[in-house]
Amino acid sequence: MLVVDDNKVIRQLIRVNLELEGIEVVTAGDGVECLDVVHQVQPDLVTLDVVMPRLDGLRTAARLRADPRTRDLPLVVISACTQYEVEAGLEVGVDAFLAKPFDPAELVSVVRELMERRESPGLERGIGTGRVAEEGVGAGKGAGPGPGTAGSGAE
Repeated sequence: MLVVDDNKVIRQLIRVNLELEGIEVVTAGDGVECLDVVHQVQPDLVTLDVVMPRLDGLRTAARLRADPRTRDLPLVVISACTQYEVEAGLEVGVDAFLAKPFDPAELVSVVRELMERRESPGLERGIGTGRVAEEGVGAGKGAGPGPGTAGSGAE
């Protein structure tokens, strides 16, 4: 999988938590680097921060969705998860949202769920634990299930 965040400490935190679960992780520092790396490593999933230099996470997600090679790649936004970020993320096809600061167990759960769905295409999108936001699934601190709670700003 590919972890994209301009903050090196956050990238390493996500990487370590996933590698402890046996998930192979490659990292990128921003959206431009993500778009370069994604075709080389062909990850099973991409996590994106929203606020990054050169190319932000939402525009990166839009470009990944526009490319036939990455159109179906599961995308997880890991950010403050403001209402704007969630709404804009849903518009471009983000699959899940995880609010910073995130619980490592929630991170692993969301990543595993989306990776399993990719391996079993018969599973319907939008079903899972944690925060469900229209087509997406994810977990957020203080958020319950249902589209009405996604991006409430309470994070």
